[in-house]
Amino acid sequence: MALEGIHHITAVTGDANANVDFYSGVMGLRLVKQTVNFDDPSAYHLYFADEAASPGAALTFFEYPGAPPGLPGAGMVHTIIWRVGSAKALDFWKARLRDAEMSVLHEGDLLTFCDPEGLAYQLVVDDSDDAPLSASSPEIPAEFALRGFGGVRAYAQQPQASAELLTALGFAPDGGASSWLLGGAERSATLGYDEPPLDAARPGAGTVHHVAWSAADDAELDACIAKANGAGAQPTGIIDRQYFHSIYFREPSGVLFEVATRDVGFTIDEPLEQLGLTLQLPEQYEQQRDSIELKLTPLNNPRAGS
Repeated sequence: MALEGIHHITAVTGDANANVDFYSGVMGLRLVKQTVNFDDPSAYHLYFADEAASPGAALTFFEYPGAPPGLPGAGMVHTIIWRVGSAKALDFWKARLRDAEMSVLHEGDLLTFCDPEGLAYQLVVDDSDDAPLSASSPEIPAEFALRGFGGVRAYAQQPQASAELLTALGFAPDGGASSWLLGGAERSATLGYDEPPLDAARPGAGTVHHVAWSAADDAELDACIAKANGAGAQPTGIIDRQYFHSIYFREPSGVLFEVATRDVGFTIDEPLEQLGLTLQLPEQYEQQRDSIELKLTPLNNPRAGS
């Protein structure tokens, strides 16, 4: 078993249109899927990614309109790390984000900021050998585009408690019990732990719901189930999420992990060139389309007229 870094990351938003405006407009990502939360079809599930909707670049959001701001705490991912191609790319993003009236901190090869709902990001200069996973935007030169995920940082009170499970899943220490690297043949990602704040965690808008690691197929999911069970976790069985199959479990530090497969993909229900333009529903909800669409806010997709 060799997991290939991050498959996708899922967070929460309280405003779908503002979310699309920021991630498609300011950040230049492609909206590749409009669907619903398969466990709660009253809520949007929006996917942003590179042009090919690749695992390793997919950032997704559940929308709960008007959701109050959350606060990351122990057992939650608090920062998402994106890769860029150069120090000049960091300069570009610093200027672009400030033009969008965002607060930005630029220190060396690290650029830190939050989205409009408070979700924290770091941009780092890519020193991996992974192929870049970039979207195309008329406002962002190709050499400055985001290149996919570099990793995540989470809060943990006792990060050493996660070591056995992470090792079983193929993570390797990357500078101590608080820093790990998951590297496959083609993609890699880091997982870092930080001391949590004193305030209790509060899920809500601007917080990460879960991080999904990338498996090839169901056989690898079965292997993950066995390894997770052996390390004391309690994984679910394999669940069909239409665009991938996956399992879920909380690792010992409390972070919700998903392991998702790369063998299905986002073009199963619409062609690549049409990704993200219309609402796609799983078969079990298709007969409820009219009532579901009435509850969802119409989206202003910047690619809808292209």
